Amino acid sequence: MVNFAKDTTLGLLMAAQRANFQLFYTLQNQLFMRDSEPFAEMRPLKVFDNSNLWYSLGASQSRPLSELNVVLMRKDPPFDNEYLYSTYILEAAEKRGCLVTNRPSSLRDCNEKIFATHYPDYTPPLLVSSDQKRLKEFVIKHNDTVLKPLDGMGGSSIFRVKLNDPNLNVILETLTKNGHQTIMAQSYIPQISAGDKRILIVGGEVVPYCLARVPTKNDFRGNLAAGGKGIVQPLSARDHWIASQIAASLVSRGLLLVGLDIIGDFLTEINVTSPTCAREIERGTNLQICDQFIEALEKQLFEKKER
Repeated sequence: MVNFAKDTTLGLLMAAQRANFQLFYTLQNQLFMRDSEPFAEMRPLKVFDNSNLWYSLGASQSRPLSELNVVLMRKDPPFDNEYLYSTYILEAAEKRGCLVTNRPSSLRDCNEKIFATHYPDYTPPLLVSSDQKRLKEFVIKHNDTVLKPLDGMGGSSIFRVKLNDPNLNVILETLTKNGHQTIMAQSYIPQISAGDKRILIVGGEVVPYCLARVPTKNDFRGNLAAGGKGIVQPLSARDHWIASQIAASLVSRGLLLVGLDIIGDFLTEINVTSPTCAREIERGTNLQICDQFIEALEKQLFEKKER
């Protein structure tokens, strides 16, 4: 369901249309391969800055993805087998000259929870495991702990536990599916009360404002989907430093739009599948983040043509 007022994908589409891109719309289950050629069942799309009528679709047509200049891959987690198969099809389009962003191989390689562990200087104490005994030992050591699945979004199935929590065993059993599913345990960061900060990196450039998602009084999760309140604010020096260290490596991975989650002084996630909050930050500032993304795309297209 698209929220007209704040949907980042819609903002990106409007920016692309302003830059004179012709838009087409397709769904994940409309991607297919015939022999070795990647195709999609797609419909011409126009978008409008009108909450009562914000899009129109043309007639459906099957076309090779290689006929397109750009494929913008945005789909919410979970990252399941169907998502994996989609990256294979899109990678075939990439090999035929289409610019796919974010890059399919990086979508596979950069799990949004585990990717953060590539930057251990900025992360809180954490453990990735399916072993309930090992996870419980982590809780014993750190006491106040957050447990979460590796493929979730919007704060779903995230638990805050302490050693004396009578539900600890059943939470571990449920999240790990009795030891058959890997999860993440992180030391709880008290600064969540000031917000879980979403910081956007566009074309390798750090956006200087973030959206701090502040939890309600009765919840520790800042996610907007879990009821958190969004507050636009400038990056702290620490925020900007962390984001700058990470930004340098993203473009080489084909990650043109990335959302970092920072709580207090710690990096907790790196979101690559469908980063959001661009339009909320735009409304609270004079920034044009969606147009900045399209400019980064055009730069990539120009550099690809020059090679």
